[in-house]
Amino acid sequence: MKRLASLIAILTVMGTAHAGEVQVAVAANFAGPMEKLAEQFQRDTGHKAVVATGATGKFYAQIRNGAPFEVLLAADDDTPARLETEGHVAAGSRFTYAVGRLVLWSARGGVVDAGGNVLKTGSYKHLAIANPKTAPYGAAAVATLRKLGLYESVQPRIVQGENIAQAWQFASTGNAELGFVAQAQVWRDGKFTSGSGWIVPATMHEPIRQDAALLAKGAGNPAAQALLQYLRTDKAKALIRTFGYEV
Repeated sequence: MKRLASLIAILTVMGTAHAGEVQVAVAANFAGPMEKLAEQFQRDTGHKAVVATGATGKFYAQIRNGAPFEVLLAADDDTPARLETEGHVAAGSRFTYAVGRLVLWSARGGVVDAGGNVLKTGSYKHLAIANPKTAPYGAAAVATLRKLGLYESVQPRIVQGENIAQAWQFASTGNAELGFVAQAQVWRDGKFTSGSGWIVPATMHEPIRQDAALLAKGAGNPAAQALLQYLRTDKAKALIRTFGYEV
């Protein structure tokens, strides 16, 4: 028994020795799913994902300036492609890990109708969106408003968050009666977690393809490579779908 216990202890130490850490830059809209994925990833592989969340545009600037990130989970597909062209991404490592959906949402039930017609009523003072220059979901919100022919008329009501997390915060606290947010922030297992919302048809804006990439700083880190492989597993995809993403 003692020999068996010693063998188990040795194997445990060996497994821990092979476990590593990976520094991950994660788009703000994917913060919720990534929190769950990081737990699963560590439990299943032993590797730890150290996560920072924020606007994809800001991560782009930070990575170009030498930030120590090893994996990028972007809110678009353009930013990882540009970083690859500039030599900051390992060639051939990019892939789409999720396709996001935009939602018009209110923290109060019964406010947002099934067609988003509340935007035309003018019965609200503030509409939260993410910065369209740095956040793809903000750009999708502007495109939707233009498609509806409402962008000019609602501009005085727009309150702009730095990223989609801040846009959600404005709407969730009631500081903005309405907000264009990521479906993943307000959706779980096939329904809204609270309030009322309209899932914007995908035809209203460019597809929000969210790409993952192995950054140059992570090319030699097995934990970074393991995380990207993990995102492709059926288990990870199933979890991502529960947040309203397509995979």
